[in-house]
Amino acid sequence: MKVQMQSVHFDADQKLLDFIQKRLDKLETFYDRVTEGEVIMRLNNKDGINNKTVEIKLHVPGTTLFSQEDAGTFEAAADAAAENLKRQITKYKEKLVSH
Repeated sequence: MKVQMQSVHFDADQKLLDFIQKRLDKLETFYDRVTEGEVIMRLNNKDGINNKTVEIKLHVPGTTLFSQEDAGTFEAAADAAAENLKRQITKYKEKLVSH
């Protein structure tokens, strides 16, 4: 899957980009018609430790799935967002099959 990644107000290192790419590639095992993805990583101004936000958009035929998660690390936020998208993909597929 082709994934566009942006980091806002910081430079993401290659290790982080590879980690997110790997997590999103795993989603293709649940639904192979994902056309592309967009990932935006940003440091937000929230107080406390959960100041890293990851937004993921996945484009599938007919709709766009979206998840946004905050966590203490970008890896944890990406994991949580990918889990959320896994549930959304599963629901979306079930909806398609039931029609």
